[in-house]
Amino acid sequence: MSQLTRADLIEKFRRFFALKRHTWLPSASLLPENDPTVLFTTAGMHPLVPYLMGEKHPAGKRLANVQKCLRTDDIDEVGDKIHHTFFEMLGNWSLGDYGKKEAISWSWEFLSGPKWLGLDKNRLAVSIFRGDDSAPSDEESATFWRSLGLTDKRIARLGKKENWWGPVGATGPCGPDTEMFYWTGETAPPVAFDSKDERWVEIWNDVFMVYDKKSTGEIAPLKQKNVDTGMGLVRVLSVINDLADDYLTDPFWPLINKIGLLSGQSYQKNTEAFRVIADHLCAATIAISDGIIPSNKEQGYIIRRLIRRAIIKGWQIGLKENFTARLGEQVREIYQAEYSIDRAVIERLEQEEKKFRLTLARGLRLFSRQYSEQFSAVRKKLTGKELFDLFQTYGFPLELSVELAKQKKIALSHRAEEEFRQEQRRHQDTSRTAAVGRFKGGLASGGEVETKYHTATHLLLAALREKLGENINQKGANITAERMRFDFSYPEKLTDEQIKYLEDRVNWLIKADLPVTVEEMPLVQALRSKATAIPGFNYPELVKVYTIGGCLWVVSREICGGPHVKNTGELGHFRIIKEESSSQGIRRIKAVLS
Repeated sequence: MSQLTRADLIEKFRRFFALKRHTWLPSASLLPENDPTVLFTTAGMHPLVPYLMGEKHPAGKRLANVQKCLRTDDIDEVGDKIHHTFFEMLGNWSLGDYGKKEAISWSWEFLSGPKWLGLDKNRLAVSIFRGDDSAPSDEESATFWRSLGLTDKRIARLGKKENWWGPVGATGPCGPDTEMFYWTGETAPPVAFDSKDERWVEIWNDVFMVYDKKSTGEIAPLKQKNVDTGMGLVRVLSVINDLADDYLTDPFWPLINKIGLLSGQSYQKNTEAFRVIADHLCAATIAISDGIIPSNKEQGYIIRRLIRRAIIKGWQIGLKENFTARLGEQVREIYQAEYSIDRAVIERLEQEEKKFRLTLARGLRLFSRQYSEQFSAVRKKLTGKELFDLFQTYGFPLELSVELAKQKKIALSHRAEEEFRQEQRRHQDTSRTAAVGRFKGGLASGGEVETKYHTATHLLLAALREKLGENINQKGANITAERMRFDFSYPEKLTDEQIKYLEDRVNWLIKADLPVTVEEMPLVQALRSKATAIPGFNYPELVKVYTIGGCLWVVSREICGGPHVKNTGELGHFRIIKEESSSQGIRRIKAVLS
Protein backbone atom coordinates (compact mmCIF):
# COMPACT_ATOMS: atom_id res chain seq x y z
CA MET A 1 0.00 0.00 0.00
CA SER A 2 1.45 3.36 -1.03
CA GLN A 3 2.05 5.94 1.68
CA LEU A 4 -0.07 9.05 2.06
CA THR A 5 2.01 12.09 1.13
CA ARG A 6 1.88 15.67 2.37
CA ALA A 7 0.22 16.76 -0.89
CA ASP A 8 -2.33 13.92 -0.61
CA LEU A 9 -3.32 14.90 2.94
CA ILE A 10 -3.67 18.60 2.12
CA GLU A 11 -5.83 17.80 -0.92
CA LYS A 12 -8.07 15.40 1.04
CA PHE A 13 -8.55 18.00 3.77
CA ARG A 14 -9.29 20.74 1.24
CA ARG A 15 -11.84 18.61 -0.65
CA PHE A 16 -13.56 17.42 2.53
CA PHE A 17 -14.16 20.91 3.85
CA ALA A 18 -15.09 22.22 0.42
CA LEU A 19 -17.99 19.75 0.61
CA LYS A 20 -18.87 21.31 3.98
CA ARG A 21 -18.98 24.74 2.27
CA HIS A 22 -15.69 26.11 3.67
CA THR A 23 -13.61 28.68 1.75
CA TRP A 24 -9.95 27.67 1.37
CA LEU A 25 -7.54 30.40 2.53
CA PRO A 26 -3.85 30.78 1.68
CA SER A 27 -1.40 30.47 4.55
CA ALA A 28 -0.55 33.71 6.34
CA SER A 29 3.07 34.75 6.91
CA LEU A 30 5.16 33.42 9.81
CA LEU A 31 5.55 37.09 10.74
CA PRO A 32 2.29 38.11 12.49
CA GLU A 33 0.80 41.11 10.72
CA ASN A 34 -1.45 42.41 13.48
CA ASP A 35 -0.35 40.66 16.69
CA PRO A 36 2.74 41.97 18.49
CA THR A 37 2.06 39.74 21.52
CA VAL A 38 3.96 36.92 19.79
CA LEU A 39 7.13 36.83 17.69
CA PHE A 40 5.82 34.32 15.14
CA THR A 41 2.58 32.87 13.84
CA THR A 42 2.29 29.87 16.16
CA ALA A 43 -1.22 28.69 15.31
CA GLY A 44 -3.72 28.82 12.48
CA MET A 45 -5.99 31.15 14.44
CA HIS A 46 -3.45 33.98 14.77
CA PRO A 47 -4.30 35.72 11.48
CA LEU A 48 -8.01 35.34 12.31
CA VAL A 49 -8.14 37.02 15.73
CA PRO A 50 -10.08 40.13 14.57
CA TYR A 51 -12.66 37.84 12.93
CA LEU A 52 -12.91 35.57 15.97
CA MET A 53 -13.71 38.74 17.92
CA GLY A 54 -16.59 39.56 15.58
CA GLU A 55 -15.22 41.43 12.56
CA LYS A 56 -16.70 40.11 9.32
CA HIS A 57 -14.30 38.02 7.22
CA PRO A 58 -14.47 38.73 3.45
CA ALA A 59 -14.36 34.99 2.67
CA GLY A 60 -17.37 34.15 4.85
CA LYS A 61 -18.07 32.32 8.11
CA ARG A 62 -16.63 28.91 7.19
CA LEU A 63 -12.90 28.78 6.47
CA ALA A 64 -10.17 26.15 6.10
CA ASN A 65 -6.47 26.11 5.21
CA VAL A 66 -3.01 24.75 5.90
CA GLN A 67 -1.11 27.30 8.00
CA LYS A 68 2.66 27.42 8.42
CA CYS A 69 3.68 27.90 12.06
CA LEU A 70 6.87 28.41 14.03
CA ARG A 71 7.28 27.74 17.75
CA THR A 72 10.50 27.86 19.75
CA ASP A 73 9.22 27.02 23.25
CA ASP A 74 10.50 23.45 22.85
CA ILE A 75 13.63 24.24 20.83
CA ASP A 76 15.82 22.18 23.17
CA GLU A 77 13.52 19.18 22.64
CA VAL A 78 14.07 19.19 18.86
CA GLY A 79 16.06 16.10 18.08
CA ASP A 80 13.54 13.57 19.35
CA LYS A 81 11.04 11.97 16.96
CA ILE A 82 8.13 14.41 17.44
CA HIS A 83 9.29 17.95 18.33
CA HIS A 84 9.70 20.64 15.66
CA THR A 85 10.13 24.40 15.41
CA PHE A 86 8.51 24.70 11.95
CA PHE A 87 5.30 22.78 11.33
CA GLU A 88 2.06 23.03 9.35
CA MET A 89 -1.44 22.94 10.79
CA LEU A 90 -4.52 21.89 8.89
CA GLY A 91 -7.48 23.80 10.29
CA ASN A 92 -11.13 24.64 9.82
CA TRP A 93 -13.03 27.51 11.43
CA SER A 94 -16.56 28.57 12.15
CA LEU A 95 -16.93 32.31 12.74
CA GLY A 96 -20.24 32.39 14.58
CA ASP A 97 -21.73 29.70 12.31
CA TYR A 98 -21.71 25.99 13.28
CA GLY A 99 -20.81 24.66 16.72
CA LYS A 100 -19.65 21.60 18.64
CA LYS A 101 -21.98 19.06 17.05
CA GLU A 102 -20.87 19.76 13.46
CA ALA A 103 -17.18 20.16 14.34
CA ILE A 104 -17.05 16.87 16.24
CA SER A 105 -19.05 14.87 13.69
CA TRP A 106 -16.92 16.19 10.81
CA SER A 107 -13.71 15.39 12.67
CA TRP A 108 -14.95 11.83 13.19
CA GLU A 109 -16.01 11.53 9.56
CA PHE A 110 -12.68 12.79 8.19
CA LEU A 111 -10.60 10.61 10.50
CA SER A 112 -12.52 7.34 10.13
CA GLY A 113 -14.43 7.65 6.85
CA PRO A 114 -13.16 5.18 4.21
CA LYS A 115 -13.27 7.93 1.57
CA TRP A 116 -10.99 10.12 3.70
CA LEU A 117 -8.33 8.92 6.18
CA GLY A 118 -9.98 5.61 7.02
CA LEU A 119 -8.47 5.25 10.51
CA ASP A 120 -9.66 2.34 12.67
CA LYS A 121 -12.49 3.63 14.91
CA ASN A 122 -11.52 1.12 17.60
CA ARG A 123 -8.16 2.88 17.94
CA LEU A 124 -9.62 6.35 18.52
CA ALA A 125 -10.16 8.09 21.87
CA VAL A 126 -10.83 11.68 22.98
CA SER A 127 -10.41 14.04 25.90
CA ILE A 128 -12.68 16.88 27.01
CA PHE A 129 -12.51 19.72 29.57
CA ARG A 130 -13.60 18.53 33.02
CA GLY A 131 -14.47 22.01 34.30
CA ASP A 132 -13.21 24.24 37.11
CA ASP A 133 -14.20 27.40 39.00
CA SER A 134 -14.09 29.53 35.83
CA ALA A 135 -16.03 27.30 33.41
CA PRO A 136 -18.23 24.15 33.61
CA SER A 137 -17.41 20.64 32.39
CA ASP A 138 -17.90 20.23 28.63
CA GLU A 139 -20.54 17.50 28.87
CA GLU A 140 -22.08 18.65 25.59
CA SER A 141 -19.00 17.42 23.70
CA ALA A 142 -19.08 14.14 25.62
CA THR A 143 -22.68 13.63 24.51
CA PHE A 144 -21.80 14.18 20.85
CA TRP A 145 -18.85 11.76 21.05
CA ARG A 146 -21.06 9.07 22.60
CA SER A 147 -23.60 9.53 19.81
CA LEU A 148 -20.83 8.63 17.34
CA GLY A 149 -20.05 5.36 19.11
CA LEU A 150 -17.34 6.19 21.67
CA THR A 151 -17.81 4.69 25.13
CA ASP A 152 -17.26 6.66 28.33
CA LYS A 153 -14.04 4.71 28.88
CA ARG A 154 -12.65 6.28 25.71
CA ILE A 155 -13.60 9.82 26.82
CA ALA A 156 -11.10 11.31 29.30
CA ARG A 157 -12.04 14.36 31.34
CA LEU A 158 -8.94 16.50 31.87
CA GLY A 159 -8.09 19.89 33.33
CA LYS A 160 -7.41 23.31 31.88
CA LYS A 161 -3.75 22.51 31.20
CA GLU A 162 -4.74 19.74 28.77
CA ASN A 163 -8.15 20.79 27.44
CA TRP A 164 -8.37 24.57 27.34
CA TRP A 165 -7.05 26.73 24.52
CA GLY A 166 -6.12 30.39 24.49
CA PRO A 167 -5.96 33.22 24.57
CA VAL A 168 -2.84 33.70 22.46
CA GLY A 169 -1.82 36.82 24.37
CA ALA A 170 -2.93 38.10 27.75
CA THR A 171 -6.52 38.63 26.61
CA GLY A 172 -8.86 37.49 23.87
CA PRO A 173 -10.93 34.52 22.66
CA CYS A 174 -10.51 31.19 24.46
CA GLY A 175 -12.45 28.11 25.46
CA PRO A 176 -12.56 24.37 26.11
CA ASP A 177 -11.29 21.93 23.52
CA THR A 178 -11.68 18.28 22.70
CA GLU A 179 -8.58 16.40 21.54
CA MET A 180 -8.52 13.23 19.43
CA PHE A 181 -5.98 10.45 19.98
CA TYR A 182 -4.98 7.38 17.97
CA TRP A 183 -3.52 4.17 19.41
CA THR A 184 -0.11 3.44 17.87
CA GLY A 185 0.85 0.45 20.00
CA GLU A 186 1.64 -2.93 18.44
CA THR A 187 -0.98 -4.66 20.59
CA ALA A 188 -4.72 -4.07 20.50
CA PRO A 189 -5.71 -0.84 22.29
CA PRO A 190 -6.89 -1.10 25.90
CA VAL A 191 -10.58 -0.66 26.61
CA ALA A 192 -9.94 2.45 28.70
CA PHE A 193 -8.13 5.54 27.37
CA ASP A 194 -5.13 6.74 29.42
CA SER A 195 -3.82 10.05 28.07
CA LYS A 196 -0.49 9.48 29.88
CA ASP A 197 0.23 6.39 27.79
CA GLU A 198 2.46 7.70 24.96
CA ARG A 199 1.13 5.07 22.58
CA TRP A 200 -2.02 7.23 22.43
CA VAL A 201 -0.92 9.99 20.01
CA GLU A 202 -2.85 13.26 19.71
CA ILE A 203 -3.84 13.91 16.09
CA TRP A 204 -6.51 16.64 16.13
CA ASN A 205 -7.84 19.35 18.38
CA ASP A 206 -11.26 21.04 18.15
CA VAL A 207 -11.33 24.31 20.11
CA PHE A 208 -14.64 25.89 21.05
CA MET A 209 -13.96 29.61 21.47
CA VAL A 210 -16.97 30.59 23.49
CA TYR A 211 -15.27 32.82 26.09
CA ASP A 212 -13.37 36.10 26.12
CA LYS A 213 -10.60 36.59 28.70
CA LYS A 214 -10.55 40.19 29.93
CA SER A 215 -7.52 42.17 31.14
CA THR A 216 -8.84 41.68 34.69
CA GLY A 217 -8.48 37.91 34.28
CA GLU A 218 -12.25 37.42 34.18
CA ILE A 219 -13.62 34.94 31.61
CA ALA A 220 -16.89 36.16 30.08
CA PRO A 221 -19.10 34.64 27.36
CA LEU A 222 -17.95 35.63 23.88
CA LYS A 223 -20.59 37.41 21.84
CA GLN A 224 -19.67 35.42 18.71
CA LYS A 225 -19.21 31.68 19.35
CA ASN A 226 -16.44 30.15 17.20
CA VAL A 227 -14.86 26.83 16.32
CA ASP A 228 -11.10 26.59 15.66
CA THR A 229 -9.50 23.25 14.85
CA GLY A 230 -5.88 22.21 14.41
CA MET A 231 -4.41 19.04 12.92
CA GLY A 232 -0.64 18.66 12.83
CA LEU A 233 0.14 17.68 9.25
CA VAL A 234 3.35 15.72 9.88
CA ARG A 235 1.92 14.06 13.01
CA VAL A 236 -1.00 12.67 11.02
CA LEU A 237 1.30 11.51 8.22
CA SER A 238 3.34 9.58 10.78
CA VAL A 239 0.28 7.93 12.29
CA ILE A 240 -1.53 7.02 9.09
CA ASN A 241 1.66 5.69 7.46
CA ASP A 242 2.52 3.68 10.60
CA LEU A 243 5.84 5.51 11.07
CA ALA A 244 7.41 5.76 14.51
CA ASP A 245 9.40 8.85 13.49
CA ASP A 246 8.12 12.17 12.06
CA TYR A 247 11.37 12.56 10.14
CA LEU A 248 10.57 9.55 7.97
CA THR A 249 7.59 11.38 6.40
CA ASP A 250 7.92 12.87 2.92
CA PRO A 251 8.33 16.53 4.03
CA PHE A 252 11.44 15.55 6.04
CA TRP A 253 12.97 12.47 4.47
CA PRO A 254 14.50 14.26 1.43
CA LEU A 255 16.33 16.55 3.90
CA ILE A 256 17.50 13.63 6.02
CA ASN A 257 18.70 11.85 2.89
CA LYS A 258 20.56 14.97 1.66
CA ILE A 259 22.31 15.38 5.03
CA GLY A 260 23.49 11.77 4.77
CA LEU A 261 24.83 12.30 1.25
CA LEU A 262 26.67 15.50 2.21
CA SER A 263 28.14 14.20 5.46
CA GLY A 264 28.78 10.58 4.55
CA GLN A 265 27.16 9.65 7.87
CA SER A 266 24.10 7.51 8.60
CA TYR A 267 20.83 8.74 10.09
CA GLN A 268 20.68 5.72 12.40
CA LYS A 269 24.00 6.61 14.09
CA ASN A 270 23.49 10.40 14.14
CA THR A 271 19.73 10.63 14.57
CA GLU A 272 19.58 13.65 16.88
CA ALA A 273 21.96 15.78 14.77
CA PHE A 274 20.19 14.91 11.49
CA ARG A 275 16.81 15.87 12.97
CA VAL A 276 18.02 19.20 14.38
CA ILE A 277 19.65 20.17 11.07
CA ALA A 278 16.58 19.20 9.02
CA ASP A 279 14.11 20.96 11.32
CA HIS A 280 16.10 24.16 11.88
CA LEU A 281 17.03 24.75 8.26
CA CYS A 282 13.48 24.08 7.14
CA ALA A 283 12.24 26.66 9.67
CA ALA A 284 14.94 29.19 8.75
CA THR A 285 14.42 28.87 4.99
CA ILE A 286 10.66 29.42 5.17
CA ALA A 287 10.99 32.22 7.75
CA ILE A 288 13.50 34.09 5.56
CA SER A 289 11.13 33.69 2.59
CA ASP A 290 8.54 35.52 4.73
CA GLY A 291 10.93 38.44 5.19
CA ILE A 292 12.31 37.49 8.62
CA ILE A 293 15.98 38.36 8.12
CA PRO A 294 18.55 36.79 10.50
CA SER A 295 19.81 39.46 12.90
CA ASN A 296 20.59 40.09 16.56
CA LYS A 297 17.09 41.33 17.43
CA GLU A 298 13.64 39.82 17.97
CA GLN A 299 12.51 37.36 15.28
CA GLY A 300 15.80 37.71 13.41
CA TYR A 301 17.72 36.57 16.49
CA ILE A 302 15.67 33.35 16.70
CA ILE A 303 16.23 32.55 13.02
CA ARG A 304 19.96 33.24 13.30
CA ARG A 305 20.09 30.94 16.33
CA LEU A 306 18.36 28.15 14.39
CA ILE A 307 20.83 28.46 11.50
CA ARG A 308 23.83 28.48 13.83
CA ARG A 309 22.55 25.52 15.83
CA ALA A 310 22.18 23.57 12.59
CA ILE A 311 25.74 24.49 11.54
CA ILE A 312 27.13 23.38 14.91
CA LYS A 313 25.32 20.04 14.61
CA GLY A 314 26.67 19.71 11.07
CA TRP A 315 30.21 20.45 12.27
CA GLN A 316 29.86 17.71 14.87
CA ILE A 317 29.02 15.08 12.23
CA GLY A 318 31.76 16.14 9.84
CA LEU A 319 30.08 18.83 7.70
CA LYS A 320 33.08 21.17 7.73
CA GLU A 321 32.17 22.95 4.45
CA ASN A 322 29.15 25.18 3.77
CA PHE A 323 26.01 23.10 3.42
CA THR A 324 23.00 25.18 4.52
CA ALA A 325 22.27 26.54 1.03
CA ARG A 326 22.07 23.01 -0.38
CA LEU A 327 19.61 22.03 2.33
CA GLY A 328 17.70 25.27 1.65
CA GLU A 329 17.37 24.27 -2.00
CA GLN A 330 15.85 20.98 -0.85
CA VAL A 331 13.36 22.84 1.37
CA ARG A 332 12.50 25.04 -1.58
CA GLU A 333 11.76 21.97 -3.71
CA ILE A 334 9.48 20.47 -1.04
CA TYR A 335 7.43 23.59 -0.26
CA GLN A 336 7.59 25.74 -3.40
CA ALA A 337 4.07 24.77 -4.51
CA GLU A 338 2.53 26.43 -1.42
CA TYR A 339 5.13 29.00 -0.35
CA SER A 340 7.17 31.13 -2.71
CA ILE A 341 10.89 30.71 -1.90
CA ASP A 342 13.22 32.60 -4.25
CA ARG A 343 16.98 32.38 -4.81
CA ALA A 344 17.64 35.34 -2.50
CA VAL A 345 16.57 33.15 0.44
CA ILE A 346 19.18 30.54 -0.43
CA GLU A 347 21.83 33.23 -0.84
CA ARG A 348 20.97 34.61 2.61
CA LEU A 349 21.57 31.15 4.14
CA GLU A 350 24.96 31.02 2.42
CA GLN A 351 25.90 34.48 3.76
CA GLU A 352 24.85 33.56 7.31
CA GLU A 353 26.88 30.37 7.22
CA LYS A 354 30.01 32.10 5.92
CA LYS A 355 29.82 34.68 8.71
CA PHE A 356 29.18 32.15 11.43
CA ARG A 357 31.94 29.80 10.31
CA LEU A 358 34.41 32.67 10.88
CA THR A 359 33.00 33.10 14.41
CA LEU A 360 33.10 29.34 14.96
CA ALA A 361 36.75 29.21 13.83
CA ARG A 362 37.68 32.01 16.28
CA GLY A 363 35.96 30.15 19.10
CA LEU A 364 37.76 26.93 18.28
CA ARG A 365 41.10 28.75 18.20
CA LEU A 366 40.31 30.32 21.57
CA PHE A 367 39.57 26.94 23.02
CA SER A 368 42.70 25.40 21.54
CA ARG A 369 45.07 28.18 22.64
CA GLN A 370 43.82 30.26 25.52
CA TYR A 371 41.77 27.71 27.41
CA SER A 372 44.03 24.77 26.75
CA GLU A 373 47.20 26.62 27.83
CA GLN A 374 45.62 28.61 30.66
CA PHE A 375 43.69 25.75 32.19
CA SER A 376 46.41 23.12 31.79
CA ALA A 377 49.08 25.36 33.32
CA VAL A 378 47.19 26.13 36.54
CA ARG A 379 44.99 23.01 36.55
CA LYS A 380 41.97 25.30 36.56
CA LYS A 381 38.56 23.83 35.87
CA LEU A 382 36.08 25.21 33.34
CA THR A 383 33.02 26.66 35.10
CA GLY A 384 29.38 26.75 34.03
CA LYS A 385 29.58 30.54 33.63
CA GLU A 386 32.49 30.15 31.18
CA LEU A 387 30.60 27.45 29.29
CA PHE A 388 27.64 29.81 29.00
CA ASP A 389 29.91 32.64 27.77
CA LEU A 390 31.09 30.32 24.99
CA PHE A 391 27.46 29.69 24.10
CA GLN A 392 26.59 33.41 24.10
CA THR A 393 29.67 34.61 22.21
CA TYR A 394 30.41 31.78 19.79
CA GLY A 395 27.19 29.78 19.69
CA PHE A 396 28.80 26.73 21.30
CA PRO A 397 26.07 24.51 22.76
CA LEU A 398 26.90 22.78 26.04
CA GLU A 399 27.59 19.40 24.44
CA LEU A 400 30.16 20.90 22.02
CA SER A 401 32.08 22.66 24.82
CA VAL A 402 32.05 19.47 26.91
CA GLU A 403 33.33 17.50 23.91
CA LEU A 404 36.13 20.03 23.22
CA ALA A 405 37.11 20.11 26.88
CA LYS A 406 37.39 16.33 26.86
CA GLN A 407 39.60 16.46 23.74
CA LYS A 408 41.89 19.10 25.31
CA LYS A 409 41.95 17.29 28.69
CA ILE A 410 40.39 20.31 30.43
CA ALA A 411 38.42 19.35 33.53
CA LEU A 412 34.99 20.76 34.30
CA SER A 413 34.09 22.14 37.71
CA HIS A 414 31.90 19.91 39.88
CA ARG A 415 28.65 21.74 39.02
CA ALA A 416 29.64 23.10 35.57
CA GLU A 417 26.74 21.64 33.58
CA GLU A 418 24.20 22.56 36.26
CA GLU A 419 25.60 26.12 36.43
CA PHE A 420 25.41 26.40 32.63
CA ARG A 421 21.72 25.50 32.70
CA GLN A 422 21.08 27.95 35.54
CA GLU A 423 22.72 30.74 33.52
CA GLN A 424 20.67 29.71 30.47
CA ARG A 425 17.41 29.74 32.44
CA ARG A 426 18.27 33.14 33.95
CA HIS A 427 18.95 34.53 30.47
CA GLN A 428 15.72 33.02 29.08
CA ASP A 429 13.65 34.43 31.95
CA THR A 430 15.17 37.87 31.47
CA SER A 431 14.47 37.74 27.73
CA ARG A 432 10.93 36.50 28.32
CA THR A 433 10.20 39.25 30.87
CA ALA A 434 11.52 41.86 28.43
CA ALA A 435 9.44 40.37 25.63
CA VAL A 436 6.26 40.53 27.72
CA GLY A 437 6.82 44.22 28.32
CA ARG A 438 7.90 44.77 24.73
CA PHE A 439 4.91 43.13 23.14
CA LYS A 440 2.11 43.71 25.64
CA GLY A 441 -1.25 45.08 24.58
CA GLY A 442 -1.23 44.04 20.94
CA LEU A 443 -4.03 43.92 18.43
CA ALA A 444 -5.04 40.50 19.67
CA SER A 445 -6.85 42.32 22.44
CA GLY A 446 -8.72 44.51 19.95
CA GLY A 447 -7.55 47.64 21.80
CA GLU A 448 -8.66 51.11 20.73
CA VAL A 449 -5.11 52.53 20.89
CA GLU A 450 -3.71 49.73 18.71
CA THR A 451 -6.51 50.30 16.20
CA LYS A 452 -5.44 53.95 15.92
CA TYR A 453 -1.82 52.97 15.37
CA HIS A 454 -2.83 50.49 12.69
CA THR A 455 -4.71 53.20 10.79
CA ALA A 456 -1.74 55.53 11.20
CA THR A 457 0.49 53.06 9.33
CA HIS A 458 -1.68 53.66 6.24
CA LEU A 459 -1.13 57.42 6.49
CA LEU A 460 2.60 56.95 6.99
CA LEU A 461 2.90 54.71 3.92
CA ALA A 462 0.96 57.25 1.86
CA ALA A 463 3.29 60.04 3.04
CA LEU A 464 6.38 57.93 2.31
CA ARG A 465 5.18 57.27 -1.23
CA GLU A 466 4.47 60.96 -1.78
CA LYS A 467 7.93 61.97 -0.60
CA LEU A 468 10.17 59.09 -1.68
CA GLY A 469 8.36 57.58 -4.64
CA GLU A 470 5.59 55.11 -5.55
CA ASN A 471 8.05 52.20 -5.41
CA ILE A 472 8.12 52.31 -1.59
CA ASN A 473 6.57 49.13 -0.17
CA GLN A 474 5.66 48.02 3.34
CA LYS A 475 8.03 45.33 4.64
CA GLY A 476 6.54 44.77 8.07
CA ALA A 477 4.70 46.40 10.95
CA ASN A 478 4.59 45.89 14.71
CA ILE A 479 2.13 47.65 16.98
CA THR A 480 1.83 47.85 20.76
CA ALA A 481 -0.28 50.05 23.01
CA GLU A 482 2.75 52.35 23.38
CA ARG A 483 4.03 52.82 19.81
CA MET A 484 4.00 51.73 16.18
CA ARG A 485 6.92 50.34 14.18
CA PHE A 486 6.87 50.40 10.39
CA ASP A 487 9.42 48.82 8.02
CA PHE A 488 9.64 49.92 4.39
CA SER A 489 11.85 49.44 1.35
CA TYR A 490 14.39 52.24 0.96
CA PRO A 491 18.19 52.05 0.57
CA GLU A 492 19.24 55.23 2.43
CA LYS A 493 18.96 56.86 5.84
CA LEU A 494 16.23 59.50 5.88
CA THR A 495 17.31 63.13 6.27
CA ASP A 496 15.97 65.39 9.02
CA GLU A 497 14.03 67.28 6.34
CA GLN A 498 12.40 64.08 5.10
CA ILE A 499 11.44 63.00 8.62
CA LYS A 500 9.90 66.42 9.32
CA TYR A 501 7.94 66.22 6.06
CA LEU A 502 6.53 62.82 7.03
CA GLU A 503 5.47 64.03 10.48
CA ASP A 504 3.88 67.22 9.12
CA ARG A 505 2.10 65.37 6.29
CA VAL A 506 0.63 62.68 8.54
CA ASN A 507 -0.53 65.29 11.07
CA TRP A 508 -2.11 67.35 8.30
CA LEU A 509 -4.01 64.26 7.10
CA ILE A 510 -5.14 63.58 10.67
CA LYS A 511 -6.42 67.16 11.09
CA ALA A 512 -8.28 66.87 7.78
CA ASP A 513 -10.57 64.36 9.59
CA LEU A 514 -10.81 62.13 6.52
CA PRO A 515 -13.32 59.25 6.41
CA VAL A 516 -12.03 55.65 6.51
CA THR A 517 -14.26 53.28 4.54
CA VAL A 518 -14.08 49.59 3.66
CA GLU A 519 -15.25 47.49 0.71
CA GLU A 520 -15.14 43.74 0.10
CA MET A 521 -14.18 42.62 -3.40
CA PRO A 522 -12.34 39.89 -5.33
CA LEU A 523 -8.56 40.20 -5.16
CA VAL A 524 -8.32 40.68 -8.93
CA GLN A 525 -10.73 43.62 -8.75
CA ALA A 526 -8.84 45.12 -5.80
CA LEU A 527 -5.56 45.01 -7.70
CA ARG A 528 -7.21 46.52 -10.79
CA SER A 529 -8.49 49.35 -8.62
CA LYS A 530 -4.83 50.09 -7.79
CA ALA A 531 -5.22 49.21 -4.11
CA THR A 532 -1.79 48.88 -2.49
CA ALA A 533 -0.75 45.31 -1.70
CA ILE A 534 2.30 43.90 0.06
CA PRO A 535 4.51 42.32 -2.65
CA GLY A 536 4.72 38.54 -2.38
CA PHE A 537 1.98 38.32 0.26
CA ASN A 538 -0.55 35.50 -0.19
CA TYR A 539 -4.00 37.12 -0.19
CA PRO A 540 -7.31 35.20 -0.26
CA GLU A 541 -9.54 35.45 -3.35
CA LEU A 542 -11.89 37.85 -1.54
CA VAL A 543 -10.31 40.78 0.34
CA LYS A 544 -11.11 43.97 2.21
CA VAL A 545 -9.94 47.29 0.76
CA TYR A 546 -9.69 50.26 3.13
CA THR A 547 -9.87 53.74 1.60
CA ILE A 548 -8.87 56.93 3.41
CA GLY A 549 -10.38 60.01 1.81
CA GLY A 550 -13.47 60.86 -0.20
CA CYS A 551 -14.58 60.31 -3.79
CA LEU A 552 -12.72 63.43 -4.97
CA TRP A 553 -9.47 62.83 -3.11
CA VAL A 554 -8.12 59.42 -2.09
CA VAL A 555 -5.09 59.55 0.23
CA SER A 556 -4.68 55.82 0.75
CA ARG A 557 -6.26 52.67 -0.69
CA GLU A 558 -4.90 49.41 0.73
CA ILE A 559 -5.77 45.73 0.87
CA CYS A 560 -5.83 45.07 4.60
CA GLY A 561 -7.43 42.96 7.32
CA GLY A 562 -8.00 45.84 9.72
CA PRO A 563 -9.02 47.02 12.29
CA HIS A 564 -9.31 50.77 11.61
CA VAL A 565 -10.86 53.94 13.02
CA LYS A 566 -13.80 55.62 11.27
CA ASN A 567 -12.10 59.00 10.74
CA THR A 568 -8.46 60.11 10.78
CA GLY A 569 -9.35 62.87 13.24
CA GLU A 570 -9.53 60.22 15.96
CA LEU A 571 -5.77 59.56 15.82
CA GLY A 572 -4.34 62.52 17.78
CA HIS A 573 -0.82 63.90 17.19
CA PHE A 574 1.73 61.81 15.25
CA ARG A 575 5.44 62.00 16.15
CA ILE A 576 8.41 60.03 14.78
CA ILE A 577 10.73 59.04 17.63
CA LYS A 578 13.30 57.04 15.66
CA GLU A 579 14.40 56.21 12.10
CA GLU A 580 16.92 53.42 11.62
CA SER A 581 18.06 50.53 9.47
CA SER A 582 16.14 47.27 9.86
CA SER A 583 18.25 45.24 7.40
CA GLN A 584 19.89 45.76 4.03
CA GLY A 585 17.59 47.91 1.88
CA ILE A 586 14.95 48.15 4.63
CA ARG A 587 14.42 51.20 6.87
CA ARG A 588 12.41 51.31 10.09
CA ILE A 589 10.35 54.12 11.59
CA LYS A 590 9.11 54.13 15.19
CA ALA A 591 6.38 56.61 16.01
CA VAL A 592 3.87 57.50 18.72
CA LEU A 593 0.41 59.05 18.87
CA SER A 594 -0.50 61.45 21.65
